[in-house]
Amino acid sequence: MPRFRQSLVVLSVSAACMGTSLSATAQQAAGAEAENGTEIIAVTGSRIKRQGDTPSPVQELDLDALNQTGSVSLGEALQELPSVGASLNSNGSAGTSHGSSSMNLRNLGENRSLVLVNGHRWVNGAGTRGFRDFVDLNTIPQAIVKRVEVLQDGATAIYGADAIAGVVNIYTHNDFVGTSAKAYYGQSSEGDRETVNLDLLFGRDIGDSNLMVAASYSDQQPIYTQDRDITAVPLNGLSVGTPQGLFRESNLSSVLDFSIPSAGITRDPGANGDNLASWRAATGDDQFNRYYNNYVVGPSQRFALYAQALVPFDNLNLRIEALYNSRESDQQFSSVLSAVRGGSRGFVIADDPRVNPFGVEFSGSDFRHTAFIEENGYRVNEQQVETTRLGVGLDGELPIGDGWSWDSFLSWAKNSGTFTSNNQMHLDKLALGLRACDTSGLGADVSDLAAGCVPVNLFQPLTQDMVNYVNFTGRDENEASQVDFTFNLTGSLFELPAGELAMAAGIEYRKERGLDTPDNIINSAPRVNTYQTTSSAPRTGTDGEYDLKEAYVELSIPLLDEAPLAHRLEMSLATRFSDYSTFGSTTNSKAGVLYSPVEGLSLRATWAEGFRAPSILELFEGQRQSFAPVIDPCSTNKSLPGCVGLPAGYTQGESNVQLTTGGNRLLQPETSENLSFGVVFIPTFIDDFSLTLDWYDIEIDNTISTFGAQNLLDLCASQARNCEVISRASSGEIDNILDGPVNLNSTKTAGMDLMMRYGLETEQGEWDFSLNLSKLREFETSTTLSDGTVQVEDKVGNAYLREAFPEWRGSFSSKWQQGPWAVNYNLRHIGDSTETFQDEARHIGTVVYHNASVSYDIDDAMRVKFGINNLADKQPPISLTNPNINFDQNTYNPVGRFFYLQLSYDM
Repeated sequence: MPRFRQSLVVLSVSAACMGTSLSATAQQAAGAEAENGTEIIAVTGSRIKRQGDTPSPVQELDLDALNQTGSVSLGEALQELPSVGASLNSNGSAGTSHGSSSMNLRNLGENRSLVLVNGHRWVNGAGTRGFRDFVDLNTIPQAIVKRVEVLQDGATAIYGADAIAGVVNIYTHNDFVGTSAKAYYGQSSEGDRETVNLDLLFGRDIGDSNLMVAASYSDQQPIYTQDRDITAVPLNGLSVGTPQGLFRESNLSSVLDFSIPSAGITRDPGANGDNLASWRAATGDDQFNRYYNNYVVGPSQRFALYAQALVPFDNLNLRIEALYNSRESDQQFSSVLSAVRGGSRGFVIADDPRVNPFGVEFSGSDFRHTAFIEENGYRVNEQQVETTRLGVGLDGELPIGDGWSWDSFLSWAKNSGTFTSNNQMHLDKLALGLRACDTSGLGADVSDLAAGCVPVNLFQPLTQDMVNYVNFTGRDENEASQVDFTFNLTGSLFELPAGELAMAAGIEYRKERGLDTPDNIINSAPRVNTYQTTSSAPRTGTDGEYDLKEAYVELSIPLLDEAPLAHRLEMSLATRFSDYSTFGSTTNSKAGVLYSPVEGLSLRATWAEGFRAPSILELFEGQRQSFAPVIDPCSTNKSLPGCVGLPAGYTQGESNVQLTTGGNRLLQPETSENLSFGVVFIPTFIDDFSLTLDWYDIEIDNTISTFGAQNLLDLCASQARNCEVISRASSGEIDNILDGPVNLNSTKTAGMDLMMRYGLETEQGEWDFSLNLSKLREFETSTTLSDGTVQVEDKVGNAYLREAFPEWRGSFSSKWQQGPWAVNYNLRHIGDSTETFQDEARHIGTVVYHNASVSYDIDDAMRVKFGINNLADKQPPISLTNPNINFDQNTYNPVGRFFYLQLSYDM
């Protein structure tokens, strides 16, 4: 059990909570504020309802900001924030997105950013070949969203695990009355990426109650690789092989009258494969663009229904939420690359004229077939994900005074995903077809394969009967489910000279479960060949769950008010105790200070502890046994730190040892420490102007990483670290190595955020300007090597596979409005970086996207808006470290210039 930090904050909170009397003065003050109409709300980063600023930096995005560039999904809007790094989106066929959308705050990873809806947890995603350990933003329909708050600070003490990089809190419409409808159509200047979106929001009061219903539909079409210059041809070269096939077999030397090169023989397109004269020696020019007709941007279709009821009673309010969301997405790949080999894979092409024109058997150890079998069709991986969520909440005022309130919320949610692999190939059926359906000599029962068997001739284009026999569709199913209950209490403890000592406290119970069921045919053992049953890779499933119980307390302590050089000084303290069924318990605390020397100027600072709990995937991923050769350092040196206690006579007898790969139930949480300092400037002498400047520093220890069996042995022996994953017999022999994720490395990042806003009213109209900049000053990853030494790499300014760490990111927006007309301009800036390809540094330039729109209010209810995103038709910069697609698909937008028209109705 690692040591978790215990701080004086815990003692401070405990001491402060010993005050138990409630001041009547405090209650009267709270009532006066309510009478004056001053809104007191809870802001993300605190459970205490308050006015004004908090010590933590929070950025709010209203509907105008979310819809500024005509985005039709929440992920599209949020991923353009400068504080967000490379995130999963719909770009590309390759990669791990599979139709999901993620939020990667501070470049620290999707699973270190907490996503909430109305302050409550959301279920993790599903729909890949397995499930996710982060929230898929595509499961939250944008139609229900009123505003988003992004806390750019650690918040584990307030919200629990995963809030290391920050918190994204999505607020739905509340007490909505009326009808709001939006129809949207867009497409790129190339005539593709057609996008249709329809949103409907309806709400009405029924007595004192409010009922709201929302529906949303979105359909986005793909962009193909051949339709963009940057992705038309892989810069890393074409693939060896052709649709006609390259064949290598030593027996051919007795049949053909030319020398057969190591690449084998092939034929030209259209040539008759049954005519031996059609065959020639293969050359280096026999290559194929397997990435033709793949996706640059994948399609997605989403449908959502949401209902919300708010029912007041005498002493409490009832809230009911229900959501159904469906997403369909797919990725398109080349046709299957043949897996046919002799030797260890056991494929044989019989000497039978129905499958072989050469009169010799193809079965030697050098037998190899390299081809893209186009007749089998493009491989298409489809995902269908259904999200169901039900929530019931109660809240009310306590009878002990006007200033105390409580709320509770119970939710159940499930993401169910089906992953369908179309146009794969049943390799056992193919192997039997290549044998001309002859089952003699096979030890396994293949009667099911022999029924309806069709001889397969690879030397000619496959007939439809052949395709029907060998074509295979795989189906994986997975789901992630969550039960979450919270209870919160907030109010004023008593009156201090500088104001009310406010408190929030609460408890939470949560249960997470993940189930992944791979296709049983894909996972079955091959019976005709010795490689695998299908062209889809077999894998093991996952079934795991954990639960947790938590309690927290938070204080807001006013220290000075309207004092000389102290317009306001307050301190916030919080601590949270978490007890997990997996790793045990941990306590994490937070402290913050907000100091305003004069009205309009505030200085703020926070310190926070945090943790990320090991996910179900990391803990319980299906395990499988294999063997691998390793060298045990303890065999020759028993004095090494990790070898002490082994029998003196032990020597390693067998180099191949058993490995268990998969999840690691011994994992401990990642731990973090956050520091932030900031300035808030809202001058009284400039109307509608605000400026915030914040510096942050985050350190994460015990990051969960994969390491490898030999490295684990070396590290255990030399440093006595992570030895618990190595099981030994009493003789010292290695019984098993758990080669899964381990707590090993660390990450450190630091930087600065600047946000500025200015509004101006003139006779020529109303103007609004905003600037948002993020500077990455440091991003160090410390990687433990097998000898225990640590390799440190600062990634600032560097680019890698599907992620980049530019020093600067930013956005600027301006809006002019007069009467029924409004014009918007938006700029997004991604700074330059450097990638290393084949040991040479290569510069990737700055990218700037320009977006503009104009809208007109036809009447009080109807508005029409026309917009152009990426005015300059800027394409992503070329990247050689991102093979096949030629650019970083998680950082840049490959759509190009995009036009859209939107008609909205609000009444």
